[in-house]
Amino acid sequence: MVRLSDLPEATAKFYQDMEMPALPEGSWTPAPPLSQARVAIVTTAGIHRRGEPNFRGGAGDYRVLPGDIEPGEIVMSHVSVNFDRSAFQQDLNTVFPLEHLETLAAEGTIASVASWHYAFMGATDPTAMEPSAREVARLLKEDGVNAALLVPV
Repeated sequence: MVRLSDLPEATAKFYQDMEMPALPEGSWTPAPPLSQARVAIVTTAGIHRRGEPNFRGGAGDYRVLPGDIEPGEIVMSHVSVNFDRSAFQQDLNTVFPLEHLETLAAEGTIASVASWHYAFMGATDPTAMEPSAREVARLLKEDGVNAALLVPV
């Protein structure tokens, strides 16, 4: 992830001045103990299954990643020019730590790993993501997920 101090001055100012939506009181639900958590990944790395449509700049849509996906099936189409893809290329777990969640489940640290995970494309106005985020929240509930690992990229 790029630091604001590393960006051109105009770009850094754009992000510093960006209005963030206010969250109403009670927007967060207390998390269960880890040993009872069914965990899903929600990432903004712009990753998806090979063959699916690429993410577009400013798009608020998402992609669904099955829990049994093979790493070689995952591609990245994040479109920000400021985005460094080298970590993704070296270790998928930096943006999609499914392998680590599976280890935690096998050890009993968490109860289980979700059947489905979700990817958005970062560098998008959060208000453009809201309808999709509400839909993903519904899908997470349907999958019995009670904890999400948010991977902001």
